[in-house]
Amino acid sequence: MVRHHALVAVPVNPIILFASSRRDGNTGALADAIAKGLRAEVVDLSALQISTYDYAHRNRDDDFEPLMARVLDCDPIIFATPIYWYSCAPPMKVFLDRITDYLDLPDLLDAGRRLRRKRAYVVCTSVREEASPHFVGAFQDTFEYLGMLFSGVLHVDCTDGYHPARHHALTQDFVDQVARTGGDG
Repeated sequence: MVRHHALVAVPVNPIILFASSRRDGNTGALADAIAKGLRAEVVDLSALQISTYDYAHRNRDDDFEPLMARVLDCDPIIFATPIYWYSCAPPMKVFLDRITDYLDLPDLLDAGRRLRRKRAYVVCTSVREEASPHFVGAFQDTFEYLGMLFSGVLHVDCTDGYHPARHHALTQDFVDQVARTGGDG
């Protein structure tokens, strides 16, 4: 389901944060189709070295902060993941948990505030007709906490796999929504 909001502006610099156990699976193909339509970069979180959240912050030399520097220059931010047991793929959860660094560490606080008012979308696949409200709710709550604008969801039922021709209209509707929805999401 795609939720529509007020039409305002064209995205400045979209990025797709992708997490899955298969880069070439259903969600990867969907993310690539969206990226082509938006001319967006797809970042495969599984290909990066991002450590789990650490209260002592002993993991600052991994790939997370350099990635966040790139993400903070983008708007909108599209989070793409299959639905695994009513949740996101583990690399996505690790990424979301690590945003806490930008709320905890004094030298990252100003940068973390740049997430405010950025548009956030969720792209997901599963073997169901709709995304679980609990799955979507976890993202909505996270975005609200961070001051981001939850701007929509694209869920594709991949019971029979992702088929670009069959799912083209749904994918194109999402691309069009992202391209015309502005920061008032």
